[in-house]
Amino acid sequence: MKKLVTGSTGFIGSAITRELLKDGEAVRVLIRRTSDTRNIDNLDVERVYGDIRDGDAMKRALQGCDTLYFTAAYFAHWAPDPKLLYEVNVGGTKASLQAALDVGIDKVVYTSTNNAIAASGPIPANEEKAFNYWEARDHYSMSKYIAENEARIFVTRGLPAVIVNPTLVIGTHDIKPTPSGQMMIDVVRQKMPGYIDGGINIIDVEDVARGHILAARKGRVGERYLLGHRNLTVHAYLKMIADIAAVRPPAIKLPYRLALALGYLFEIGAFITKKPPVVTAGEVRIGRMTEWYDCAKAVNELGLPQTPIESTIRKALNWFEQNGFLRKS
Repeated sequence: MKKLVTGSTGFIGSAITRELLKDGEAVRVLIRRTSDTRNIDNLDVERVYGDIRDGDAMKRALQGCDTLYFTAAYFAHWAPDPKLLYEVNVGGTKASLQAALDVGIDKVVYTSTNNAIAASGPIPANEEKAFNYWEARDHYSMSKYIAENEARIFVTRGLPAVIVNPTLVIGTHDIKPTPSGQMMIDVVRQKMPGYIDGGINIIDVEDVARGHILAARKGRVGERYLLGHRNLTVHAYLKMIADIAAVRPPAIKLPYRLALALGYLFEIGAFITKKPPVVTAGEVRIGRMTEWYDCAKAVNELGLPQTPIESTIRKALNWFEQNGFLRKS
């Protein structure tokens, strides 16, 4: 039977689609008519059209499938109307998982995020750590936390779902690019003069994709699995990118209050221009939190791959170079 991937045109979803095809699986993808399909244009997949908030469209898409990889989400730390984050991330989760329950799907892999768990350091957090991103007042994080709780409710109703929580994902085919990809681009192009203290956990997008497939095969229903790899300080990570690219790393450590004020100013400008801000106040708050994680559960139970981060950075920078993202403007 086929595997349905929602969010297949995105960074993680397209990586899952490519990995499934490598395994010889038949793949169907749910996309919107307005989707940027460059990430899947050369892939041998069946396309169906619809919206994750439309339960009837999801039921039609799920016919003849045994597994749902639910990766679709509104991934942004700023939106002109924050309510849309909840409509898509929470409403889309409820409609899609109800459809999966009604159709009788054998397995659902639900893509959440580390932001639905907690930021923790210097002792890394595991899957049991209580959510604390309320402190960041970031609508994306809050919407994904609420959405993951909805997924848990569906498990109690009989849906065979496994939850995966990727950390900071980097790699190839980041066409948008994502905030993690843009960070790499800004470092290489010397567009990032400063940084704030913090900690991050990083993983290769191909490892995350493989982690989803392993979760479908080995994951325990109702469990969550952190899909991450290496914990680094923000400064160490930026220096690693700069060293590999042979450029100077960002040198100025911005005081938190200054960075927060800039975040608010950028948000005010975004409401006027209707264009995403350089950084939001919520992202600044998240940046100061130490997002370090213990991902041993996914490694031990699923066999999550752990590609060296240096290798992933090289692959990603080569891809960005070949696709014109590193040209000087």
